[in-house]
Amino acid sequence: MERAREAAIGTSLSRREIEVLEHVARGETSKEIAAALGIRERTVNWHIAQVFARLGAGSRSEAVALAMERGIVRGPHDSRTTP
Repeated sequence: MERAREAAIGTSLSRREIEVLEHVARGETSKEIAAALGIRERTVNWHIAQVFARLGAGSRSEAVALAMERGIVRGPHDSRTTP
């Protein structure tokens, strides 16, 4: 899992984009993500737009699904332990 995350960081998504995407995978709103990360909602939306472009996604759910397929993020109910 960690190698997949590092590969994603090196080729596609930044650490912050992955962090935002993990919050999106938990079903959080941009406002909730902004509060959790201590950044502006506008910045969260910019990161989400970057994720969409880099993954070729058209929605939050598609971005999460693609990231899960690639091993970048896990679903909120994944029973595996944290890497």
